[in-house]
Amino acid sequence: MEAVRLLPYNSTFLRPKRLELAPSTFNGAHSNAQKRERTIKTFTVAALQVPVSPQHLQLPRLKVSPDSLQLPPGYLGAAVPDRVVLEDGEGDNMSDVMGYLTKIITSEVYKVAITSPLELAPKLSERLGVAVWLKREDLQPVFSFKLRGAYNMMAKIPEEQLKNGVICSSAGNHAQGVALAAKELGCSAVIAMPVTTPEIKWRSVERLGATVVLVGDSYDEAQTYAKKRAKEENRTFIPPFDHPDIIAGQGTVGMEIVSQMKKEGPLHAIFVPVGGGGLIAGIAAYVKRFCPEVKIIGVEPSDANAMALSLHHGQRVILDQVGGFADGVAVKEVGEEPFRICKELVDGVVLVSRDAICASIKDMFEEKRSILEPAGALSLAGAEAYCKYYGLKGENVVAITSGANMNFDKLRVVTELANVGRQQEAVLATVLPEEPGSFKRFCELVGPMDITEFKYRCNSDKKAIVLYSVGVHTVSELEEMQERMKSSQLETYNLTKSDLVKDHLRYLMGGRLYVQNEVLCRFVLPERPGTLMKFLDAFSPHWNISLFHYRGQGETGANVLVGIQISSREMDEFRERANNLGYDYAVVNNDNDFQLLMH
Repeated sequence: MEAVRLLPYNSTFLRPKRLELAPSTFNGAHSNAQKRERTIKTFTVAALQVPVSPQHLQLPRLKVSPDSLQLPPGYLGAAVPDRVVLEDGEGDNMSDVMGYLTKIITSEVYKVAITSPLELAPKLSERLGVAVWLKREDLQPVFSFKLRGAYNMMAKIPEEQLKNGVICSSAGNHAQGVALAAKELGCSAVIAMPVTTPEIKWRSVERLGATVVLVGDSYDEAQTYAKKRAKEENRTFIPPFDHPDIIAGQGTVGMEIVSQMKKEGPLHAIFVPVGGGGLIAGIAAYVKRFCPEVKIIGVEPSDANAMALSLHHGQRVILDQVGGFADGVAVKEVGEEPFRICKELVDGVVLVSRDAICASIKDMFEEKRSILEPAGALSLAGAEAYCKYYGLKGENVVAITSGANMNFDKLRVVTELANVGRQQEAVLATVLPEEPGSFKRFCELVGPMDITEFKYRCNSDKKAIVLYSVGVHTVSELEEMQERMKSSQLETYNLTKSDLVKDHLRYLMGGRLYVQNEVLCRFVLPERPGTLMKFLDAFSPHWNISLFHYRGQGETGANVLVGIQISSREMDEFRERANNLGYDYAVVNNDNDFQLLMH
């Protein structure tokens, strides 16, 4: 950059350079006693140099930003054009689909999985005018659908090979699925998990009898370790989604839906959460053969939209960064085999916001008194948005509630954002003159609307900012209030969609200030001991920290808004230090909402 390039808050995070990692060390042989013993170790991972044969050489994968494809809530984007339904024996696609049908029908998943119930959501159905059916995969023994694919693949491993054990990398539901499958099959399992994995999650895996190894700061590093150890110990690596047997195991969900919906009438669509694509690929392979008229619709977070972007570009892409709130689907690249199936059979993808996911978690609690994890509520959020966008009425739709392994710490964020996601609360800012009676006049103009949050501090300037939240019943109600403010010459801004305001600025109200040479940045810090001191050591006391707001979100890391006084000639040094930290960050000085509330 020629000078300081200031990015708006919603822009892509700058991807830091990867740190050089030290070689890993572990014992290759394990006695039976050691296999049963709990072993929690922490490693760093070396970059593996794997020889690649000429036939496997590929062009570099296209790297894109999630922001490059943003859709209106509920809009069916990355839609696949209408396709001709093949008859028996027509073309290679038919034999391919038949191969998956055989794998799904003959799957042995029911030795560990239940046929999950399909339940009507009466309150949501009444609100939308559509029969919303919940496919309750959150009721599986490990509270997620993931054990279906893991067991199906592991059950097909030859007995002699299975004696060597299995290994996988995962920070959540896949790990528990592999551990339970290994327990049922009587083989050893090693689970590589990032060191940032919350204790409650790795202990859950450990209780199922697996050996847990905490390794690396990210999933990629854990996966590198797992694949290396698989080779050295001749263990079978169990991927989370990119394998035909994994896909077929997940496809049993679709087989159950087809059977369960026979008595309920025609089905319009099945909404499926998408991470790597194994679940939606398996469901599509089965459902499109028996019920080709049923739409198979993927749902992704708007900041983790790898499948939508891959379908949009007609090839698998890599996200340059991925939002971690719905951590169960936070992948940068979809699987090769799932994508091959999805580009032929899936009808499109709906994108939803973090607020909408939180609203659906609340919807599920009010319907069934169950708490879904964010990825588990994803399809419910997509189904509601789709029905509203297209004005769907009188149809049957199915949403797969895919998991309930919720981190308790995240509930605080969910409760704060749920009403915003339901459009039952709006966050606003109004500019008031600093004069006697102005505050009273403002309250009169708010009128009968419920104020749920209010922040105001006297300012030495002639104008002050009031930041507040109001309960909203209808869109027109909010518009009428804003019109009353406008007619009284009180500028009012709707900040409901600003993550910067909701995550940070609403907690920093208390007078505005101009700080010379202040560079405002947003960092995502991993939740582990020592992270904060590592962060501060990089910048302090070299530069003065003028603002700091830390917002923890459980295992997905903490959002940190930090102001640092840096002269323009020192920006290159700042960028170098920030990159060497290895954390995602963005410079957000240009954000209009920050300028309004803080300057």
